Amino acid sequence: MIEFENVSFTYAGATKPALDNISLWIPEGEFALLIGPSGAGKSTLLRCVNGLTPHFSGGHLRGTIRVAGLDPVAATPAAMSRHVGFVFQDPESQFVMDRVEDEIAFALENAAMPPQEMRVRVEETLDLLDLAPLRDRPLINLSGGERQRVAIAAALAFRPQILVLDEPTSQLDPKSAEDVLNALARLNADLGLTILLVEHRLERVLSFADSLVYLDRAGGALTGDPRAVLSQIDLGPPLIQLGKALGWEPLPFTIKEGRRFSRRQDVKREASKSEAKPRQRTPAPAEAGPPRLSATGIHFAYGRDPVLRGVDLAVAQGEMLALMGRNGSGKTTLLKSLVGLIRPARGRVRVDGQDVTGQDVADMARRVGYLPQDPNSLLFAETVLDEVMITLRNHGLHPDQTGEAPPVDPRGLLARLHLADKANAYPRDLSVGERQRVALAAITVTKPSALLLDEPTRGLDYAAKEALAELLRGWRDEGMAIVVVTHDVELAALLADRVALMSQGEIIASGPPAQVMGASPLFAPQVARLFPGRDWLTVEDALAELL
Repeated sequence: MIEFENVSFTYAGATKPALDNISLWIPEGEFALLIGPSGAGKSTLLRCVNGLTPHFSGGHLRGTIRVAGLDPVAATPAAMSRHVGFVFQDPESQFVMDRVEDEIAFALENAAMPPQEMRVRVEETLDLLDLAPLRDRPLINLSGGERQRVAIAAALAFRPQILVLDEPTSQLDPKSAEDVLNALARLNADLGLTILLVEHRLERVLSFADSLVYLDRAGGALTGDPRAVLSQIDLGPPLIQLGKALGWEPLPFTIKEGRRFSRRQDVKREASKSEAKPRQRTPAPAEAGPPRLSATGIHFAYGRDPVLRGVDLAVAQGEMLALMGRNGSGKTTLLKSLVGLIRPARGRVRVDGQDVTGQDVADMARRVGYLPQDPNSLLFAETVLDEVMITLRNHGLHPDQTGEAPPVDPRGLLARLHLADKANAYPRDLSVGERQRVALAAITVTKPSALLLDEPTRGLDYAAKEALAELLRGWRDEGMAIVVVTHDVELAALLADRVALMSQGEIIASGPPAQVMGASPLFAPQVARLFPGRDWLTVEDALAELL
């Protein structure tokens, strides 16, 4: 169904290939998972399947590609769209219409499908992805996760033979992600739909995969049975990492499989020596005065739909807060109100004790850094280094303006974000994960008092997430107040000092990660579900007690 034979691809102006002599075969009806570190060429490979590479990207392609019996390069993306449904990392880039139902119906109308059949397909797709309540909503008013589901629905409505998805759950909460993956699994099992999916959060999708394709940064590929491939690489979710460290064979892919091993672990003897305790984190310093960032009684509505209902939130100097909740619960809207991008109907926002409600956004941006879900909205310059320098200039902090060194050394910041070798690259040519880090550099070069991050791990592999967590911990220890909105429970377990859960525009729980996440079946990380009641959240927590 999908065959690559000695395929290499090099972008115009690049010094090395993004794909180097790749050969793989994905049979009809397969559920194939494509993994690899950030920047390894996964998105490039996906775009080869429907001809977007090289038709829209340019560059030089060598080798043979056959998809559903066609050559994607010769057939062109227009012809391939009837055989291959495609869902991008950034779903906003593929929307054409304004309303949810219209977007799903758009491709069917273009294909001149009879109205009755079109209506049936739209209804089926709305129900399949739990979008019926949103059918009349404007796309612009949807959360990032809701938009992602609409993009998947639009691709599925055409009933393609092959569905290609680039991180389809990156903006979905755990329950929505599970629903989407279960829907894909049903389509794969019942209709024989061939699925090729890229995902960094392997804990969500490994149990669905028939085969695994691993791309390394050198451009090569390793393919085969998922367990066989994972045993040969360092990449893996917490359950796999723990299984390797403890010698579990075969490697468990699900919590149910993992519990067969965890029950055999001799943890009783270790617990009798020392009761298991939540991991010790660097505590936020006691505040004599007001917190560094706070919101009091925040109310906001889109039209007649209330989104925030009297939210109170405070983040101390040197504290890292993970803000979690279902898609559409109001997390992104709350962040936008904190940085001044939207004006609350009621309530107050304070930074370092000063009321900043209604303050100009440009003034707020120097004191409160904000990384939106879509990093492209912050990227305007010709090079990565220019992005950082433009921020300094906009805030009057450029060395040419002050005659002094900036608050943060720009090149040193890029090095800390593993972007030193990308300083002269065009930002929009980078992978999504790399663009996230460029945008992060642009908003933190002013050394703000507080930092707001909305889904910062989109496009990041496990190693990149750990590097980001280390960087954020360093900023936290320097006194920055950090709020991270995330659906990534493993990230929250890794870095949060405190976790707050939102639901229907309100904060319904707030406290230590082990207390809040451990008590929630929906938001508990893998280790907490594997060893319930022990207050362990990460692989390091478990190994510290088990070894």
